[in-house]
Amino acid sequence: MDMAQSNEFQFEDKILWEDLGNGIQRQVYGYDDKVMMVKARFEEGAIGTMHSHPHSQVTYVRGGKFDATIGDKSMTIKDGDGFYVPPNVMHGVICLEAGMLVDAFSPLRDDFL
Repeated sequence: MDMAQSNEFQFEDKILWEDLGNGIQRQVYGYDDKVMMVKARFEEGAIGTMHSHPHSQVTYVRGGKFDATIGDKSMTIKDGDGFYVPPNVMHGVICLEAGMLVDAFSPLRDDFL
């Protein structure tokens, strides 16, 4: 059985942005069956709707400002901040100032490939 795996190096100008609609775009970076890194670019006012998935997720804010909700907790986060989402916990964001989130998932998100 072949394992899904990215190339060893990824270059921002070579990865296509996938338009998810409603002011959100995504780039998929390195991954194998255990881990995946993804960038999500948000326009001001864009909403990452509440959702859950069986993956652990850690997110780094690379620019912008967001209201983030994880379970029953909400916080405003900005450039340089981050958060952790345990598996199967509802979470989402509202973009207050245009910016980018860098997500790492374990295991990889098959649905992003």
